[in-house]
Amino acid sequence: MKLKVCGMRDVENIKALIELKPDFIGFIFYDKSPRYIGTELDVEFINSIPREIKKVGVFVNATVDFILQNVRKYGLNYVQLHGNEMPDFCKSLRLKGVNIIKAFRVDNDFIFTQVNNYKPHVDFFLFDAKGDGYGGNGVAFDWSILKKYDNQKPYFLAGGISLENLDVLETIIPKPYAMDVNSKFEIEPALKDIEKLEELLDKIRPIEV
Repeated sequence: MKLKVCGMRDVENIKALIELKPDFIGFIFYDKSPRYIGTELDVEFINSIPREIKKVGVFVNATVDFILQNVRKYGLNYVQLHGNEMPDFCKSLRLKGVNIIKAFRVDNDFIFTQVNNYKPHVDFFLFDAKGDGYGGNGVAFDWSILKKYDNQKPYFLAGGISLENLDVLETIIPKPYAMDVNSKFEIEPALKDIEKLEELLDKIRPIEV
C-alpha cells in the first residue's frame, strides 16, 4: 500500500519527510484550512523534490485558472479536488493534461454509485470521512462500507488513519491503493511527526532483502 502524507508546509519538515521517501506529498491550496500553504512556500525548493515522490495539490471548489496556475508554478503531478466539483469540471481539467484525484466525503449514507460519472475523467478516487471541514478532521468513517464500492478505479483512503488502527485498515475489501495521512501524524497543523511517520512506514512497507 502506498503512502500520501498531506498538509505539508514547513521546508525543514518537508526535507525530513523526503528522507522517508513517501509515495505522495500533499500541499493544501485552500485558504480556509489550517494547513494552507500560504504565500511563502519556497517554489524552487518544491520543484526540487525528487521526481519519484509525486506532488499533490489539494483544491476545494477552486477555479480552473487558479488550479492550472499552481500546477505550473509548483510542478504538481496530481490535483486533488476535495470540494463539490462536478464531472464536467474534472473533464475540463483532464483535457488540459492534469492528473486528477477526486475526493468524496463519506458517511454511512454514502451511495457509491454517485462516483460513476467521474470515472472517465479522473485517475484515482479518495474516500475521506465526512466532517465539519474539507478533510483533516482526524476521524474515520466505517471502513466496512467500502465493500459496496466496485473498485473499478483505484482509491486513496483518508480520515483518521493512525498507528492504532492499521490492523483494521489491512482487512479492508477492496484494498486501498494508498493511505492518506494527516492530522494523526502531526505535532501541530502542517508540522508532521517524522518519528511516527517512520514507524508507520516500517509497518506498511515490505522488508527489502
